[in-house]
Amino acid sequence: MTDGGGQTFRGRHLTMMAMGGAVGTGLFVGSAETVRAAGPAALVSYALAGLLVLLVMRMLGEMVAARPMAGSFADYARLAFGDWAGFTVGWLYWYAFVAIVAIEAIAGGQIVHGWLPQVPAWTCSLVLLGALTAVNLRSSRSFGTAEFWFAVVKIGAILAFLVLGGAYLLGGGPSGPALGNLTAHGGFAPHGFGAVLTATVGVVFAFGGTEIVAVAAAECPDPGRAVARATRQIVWRILVFFLGSVLLVVAIVPWPEISGGQSPYVTALDRIGVPFAASAMSAVILTALMSVLGSTLYASSRMLHTLAGHGDAPGWAAAPRRAVLLGTVVGCGAVVAQAVSPGRTFPFLLNSTGAVLVIMYLGIALSQFVLRIRTERAEPERLTFRMWGFPYLTLLVVLALSAVLCSMLFSAQTRPQLLMSLGSLGVVLVACVLTRGRRRRTGELRFVNTVR
Repeated sequence: MTDGGGQTFRGRHLTMMAMGGAVGTGLFVGSAETVRAAGPAALVSYALAGLLVLLVMRMLGEMVAARPMAGSFADYARLAFGDWAGFTVGWLYWYAFVAIVAIEAIAGGQIVHGWLPQVPAWTCSLVLLGALTAVNLRSSRSFGTAEFWFAVVKIGAILAFLVLGGAYLLGGGPSGPALGNLTAHGGFAPHGFGAVLTATVGVVFAFGGTEIVAVAAAECPDPGRAVARATRQIVWRILVFFLGSVLLVVAIVPWPEISGGQSPYVTALDRIGVPFAASAMSAVILTALMSVLGSTLYASSRMLHTLAGHGDAPGWAAAPRRAVLLGTVVGCGAVVAQAVSPGRTFPFLLNSTGAVLVIMYLGIALSQFVLRIRTERAEPERLTFRMWGFPYLTLLVVLALSAVLCSMLFSAQTRPQLLMSLGSLGVVLVACVLTRGRRRRTGELRFVNTVR
């Protein structure tokens, strides 16, 4: 494993990382809640959320192409608004991702426990976490290769579903006209378009993971070009996978028959008549969990490495292997806490990070707005990859993300996530203030050593 951002990833690794990061349990399982909330109009929810993420990725691509650097959006926030912003964004991202490490390990352990009931779920979780830690510790290239093949499995599953579902519809499988289920049970939007907008909030999180390309960019031979290429390719492909597969689900299965908490893809495959659909999808979901587990462990370690480089974290964390191990230790602690107090740990992890991704996206948009203006004035030649419709689309994204956060306050389901995520943000801000003196002294010492 490189200790300072060596050039270990190829373009295919970066593209598959981003695609694999987005195609996960949020699609395979979480889409059930979206369909239950919005009916067939969940397609609109996915389209709106996908468009929002597309624009955020375009902004991120512009910044990386202009100024490739490790740590990515935390460093861009630092450039745009100062050290406090880099500290806040970096630590908030690190906390959110080590929490996701624990969440995915716990969920994966439950799946394996279902196959091997004689083995405790917490043991299965620790084994999965240990396996992905070993991959990350071996080398960045090992992680990139593993993530590439995880993504191949997930994307292969989606493509297979698109083929099977499309053939079923074209073959006249459903009773009545093709696509009749889109309007047959209360209309296309049975709960109104207000429910569609509310469901969009949850879908935004399903697209989370695409931003890892910016974290991994520092380990590519040509970071700017690699991220620009990835952002051009991945989002429309993800939209095809999300929109195409969800369209088939709501066309094949009447939306009232989709149960929350159960994969709607299993329901659709059962309707088509695919044998062992539940077992096959469980294997795909476990692959998705392991993919996210590995990528979040990687991303959190690189963010901690960047924080240490700026003096915002202990110096020993500058070594990526140590940063990986710290994330693993936190994950193991959460797994043990889940075994001791299963009714509190998992909900706490989910709620305390539920709105962090939207806050991160808002930080990316604001950073791009500030840095674009500065770059156009001082170094316009750096802008080889540009955000569309600047500044109007950037401001529109800022307003949309702010509206997403505000809307979370008015939903009983998402209100705890917003409040606890804001609590996490508050803790980081307090830590930023309390450590300001130590960080200033660290920076002065590094400056003196540099001069000498």
